[in-house]
Amino acid sequence: MKIGIDKMAFASTDQYIDLTELAEKRGVDPNKYTIGIGQDRQAVVPPTQDIVTLGARAAQKLLTPEIARQLSTVIVATESGIDNSKASAIYIKHLLGLDDYVRTVELKEACYSGTAAVQFARGLVALNPQESVLVIAADIARYGLNTPGEVTQGAGAVAMLISANPHVLAIEPTSVAYSRDVMDFWRPLYATEALVDGKYSTNVYIDFFKNTLARYQQRTGRRLADFAGIAFHLPFTKMGKKALEAVLQGRNDEVANRLRAQLTASQTYSRQVGNLYTGALYLSLMSLLQNGQVTPGDRLGLFSYGSGAEGEFYSGIVQPGFANYLSDVAHDLAGRRQVTVAEYEQLFNGQLGMREDDVQFDTQADGAPFVLTGQKDHQRIYQRQ
Repeated sequence: MKIGIDKMAFASTDQYIDLTELAEKRGVDPNKYTIGIGQDRQAVVPPTQDIVTLGARAAQKLLTPEIARQLSTVIVATESGIDNSKASAIYIKHLLGLDDYVRTVELKEACYSGTAAVQFARGLVALNPQESVLVIAADIARYGLNTPGEVTQGAGAVAMLISANPHVLAIEPTSVAYSRDVMDFWRPLYATEALVDGKYSTNVYIDFFKNTLARYQQRTGRRLADFAGIAFHLPFTKMGKKALEAVLQGRNDEVANRLRAQLTASQTYSRQVGNLYTGALYLSLMSLLQNGQVTPGDRLGLFSYGSGAEGEFYSGIVQPGFANYLSDVAHDLAGRRQVTVAEYEQLFNGQLGMREDDVQFDTQADGAPFVLTGQKDHQRIYQRQ
């Protein structure tokens, strides 16, 4: 029985900043951002949006009444949780109007938990093939204004329907997970911005990719030539290039050049949005499927990474008609509005964060289908528009 990704949809905010403009305001050579980091634009988050509204917006794009009836579980993977107890999946289930007899849970392990959710969902579907699982990877990456990590911020959500006989990607049985206790990136409970050792984290990422890929190849006997392309977790797009080149080691043959070209295709959307944390790998996959040279029957590799640290390499086979089961990411990105750096800074500082006082946001300027209207008596208030 085939089990995998049946549908995929992406959502982000309706605003962005141009990183060339940000670089000029920060007194930095723009090439450091656009070439050195590999980012062009970055999603800007208004106070009326968070992981719940973004996750619900992405999921709404792939739900139909029939799909909703077949859902057994909603899993939200995030490292931008809004409550230390209550799962964000419960809020999203309510906004989407799903049946109360649906399991809801939230997963955490830095950027890796989106993949953990996909693998757990596969197990649930294997037990009950007539049911489907909704996986949502939603995050807001924050490092602070005028910090070294500012250029690698971002926001968005990728929603995936995991089912039997999938239309997008049939996930193959062999996967290799690898974890070690390292402090390359973390966010204490009292902090709204992450702490990161950037160079160390990059080295750990590359090491985990090499280790998981090598073990996968040992277990399957497959070579790089067996992959039409590899989708990477992309906290910034240059990271994927560093990892791929660490394995190619200067090769200039047809296989190496194909993988490089497919990597470029997979980076297209991430360059426009920024870091999605748990959703970054899956936005990379959507970008590869919509911008790369991919045909049904192709095998794609997927490398997932989460600081702290955990990585996983697995693979899937592209299914016939896959293009019809992906939301139109390019169209959505083209409809965004650019804001100035000053506007971005105001919106960044206006987010709810960890305040405990009552707050009422003006939602009139937010045309998204779901909004955060504020907080009252320590409870976040959401509204479907």
